Amino acid sequence: MPLYEHVFLARQDVSGPQVEALVEQFKGVIEQGGGSVPKVETWGLKSLAYRIRKNRKAHFTLMNIDAPPAAVAEMERQERLNEDVIRAMTIKVEALEEGLSAMMQKRDRDDRGDRGGRFGDRDRGPRRDFGDRDRGDRGDRPPRPRRDENESSAGESAGGES
Repeated sequence: MPLYEHVFLARQDVSGPQVEALVEQFKGVIEQGGGSVPKVETWGLKSLAYRIRKNRKAHFTLMNIDAPPAAVAEMERQERLNEDVIRAMTIKVEALEEGLSAMMQKRDRDDRGDRGGRFGDRDRGPRRDFGDRDRGDRGDRPPRPRRDENESSAGESAGGES
């Protein structure tokens, strides 16, 4: 049978148990169609990049599905009819991902505080003050030409001698 990764977004005002009830409902549709759902990940309430049907946040849920296309089509049809589901996307994959998805790995890393990298130490104390540091020799550029004192600019000619 084909393998799918399916993500759906539930409205922000739906509670956690209601999201789990939605998952069980859609899981039942897949199992009635002769498929199985080996893994379900609830990613939690996350902010959306833009408003969808007046929602700024949504409950994200990932389902790995091993089912015939007809069962997946029926699940998607029921999601379109359900007013609590604001978006859904199904992708056919060659193999289902083992272990945690990338979203869950990111959450684990954030929970542990492993924020290495260039900007990971923002909260580790005050910044160093560089003060007036020497810019070094700029031998790769020619020096800027100096202005002659005889030349006048537009601002200096207003009150000069005649």
